[in-house]
Order: sequence, then structure tokens, then C-alpha cells
Amino acid sequence: MIKQLFDLTGKVALITGGTHGIGMAIGKVLGQAGAKICVNDLSQDKLDACKEEYAKVGIDVYTLVFNVTDEEQVDKGISQIEADLGGVDILINNAGIIKRIPILDMPIDDFKQVIDVDLVAPLIVGKRVAPGMIAKGAGKIINMCSMMSVYGRNSVSAYAAAKGGLKLLTANMCCEWAKHGVQINGIGPGYIATSQTAPIREGNHPFNDLVMMRTPAARWGEPEDVGNAALFLSSKASNFVNGHVLYVDGGILANFGYVKGENDI
Repeated sequence: MIKQLFDLTGKVALITGGTHGIGMAIGKVLGQAGAKICVNDLSQDKLDACKEEYAKVGIDVYTLVFNVTDEEQVDKGISQIEADLGGVDILINNAGIIKRIPILDMPIDDFKQVIDVDLVAPLIVGKRVAPGMIAKGAGKIINMCSMMSVYGRNSVSAYAAAKGGLKLLTANMCCEWAKHGVQINGIGPGYIATSQTAPIREGNHPFNDLVMMRTPAARWGEPEDVGNAALFLSSKASNFVNGHVLYVDGGILANFGYVKGENDI
């Protein structure tokens, strides 16, 4: 019975930008739970490379090129998935970008690009798959939020604004679609050990020290930690979880911080 709760056999899962990092980790976990994994990207080369990586764990991933910020391309791409595999049962709005530029230096076009990819695109893709989910009375949408949904940091204003907006978009999708049997939730990853974060995890990098000080679990998260959370939110086990953001952060958001030398009380 418990295994059946997490069995995704026969489900079609679309993971936007799932060619690497956290997106790929989610794809591997959902694929090993039985889902048919679909991944999009702007680059055919990245899709070809990721296909080889998925194959190493026995997953024959379905790939296609389309731009998540373009409504026509999204409609065409998802129509192709529907024709080849059937309707999308699980959507992971994972594609995203970040531009680390101080507010006073950030060109407005750069700010708008981050908003388009990180906030508008989940709306475009979500709107495209939701009618099919509503029609069959079941579906899972997971929006990849962030700790930046809750607080800001220096030089990430566009990203934080987008992720804060995505948190509330998740809530509003829930308000409108939950009554149709669709669960819409978010995941807020903490600091995760990926190839992108490797340079700041090595040696005595000051940011690594900050993460270790702020994280009660005293470690970086693994991509599979996020994948396991996605499995829960994609499965029957979360059928009464809706409009929620699950922070997979090792406790950072619970921790005000630590001052060197202070006593534990």
C-alpha cells in the first residue's frame, strides 16, 4: 500500500529545463518511480547530452526543444507530448535563470528577462497543462520556488522578486484549480551541492562558511533531497497538500543565525 502511494507508473511528467542539476535529479527520481520523463530546453545539444545521462540510470527520457517564455512554442511542444505520450500528469516548472547584478547597475531588460523566465513562464506552461488536468480531475503542478521567495540577498533582486511572485502564483493556482482535483505546490531548495555550486564549496570559501553557519543540518543539500521532495508532491501521498511551499533547506529558514563563541542555551 505504501509503495503504491509513491508509484508513478503510467504518469507523464514534464520537467522544464531538466537537462542538469536539480531538474535532472528530480527527473531521475520520478523516472525511477515509474513516470515517463519529458524534458525541454532551448539547446538540442544539451538535450542530447542529458539523454545519455538519464540512460545511465535506465531512463529513456523524451526530449524536445521549446522556449518556455513563448506561448506558441509551449503550445506546440506540449501538443507534441500529448500526441506522442498522452496528457501531462505532472508538471515541474523548473526552468530558471539568475542574474547577480546590484539594483542600481541592473539594466531593466535584464530584470524583465529574469521575471519572464522565472515567473511568467511557469504561468504560461501551467495554463497550458491545467485544462487537461482539470478535465480528468487529477494532476500535479510543482513550481520551483526558492528561499528567495522569503528573503532577499545582495544582487539578486530580479530573482527574488520572481520567486516571491511565484510563491503567490502557486497559492493562486491552488485557489482556482484545487477544487478540480489538481494539487499545485512549490519547492524551495536551500543550498544544494551541484556542479554550479562546486567552486564555492571548496576549500575555505567564505560563502561555504556562511552556509555551514546558517544551516542547522550542517551540510549542503544533495540534488536527490530535492528530488525526493518532488516525488512526494508528485504522488498520491500529497493529495491533500495544496498551495504549500516545501522548503528543502536543512533548516536555514528556521535559524536566525549563529555568532561565533555564543553558548548553546
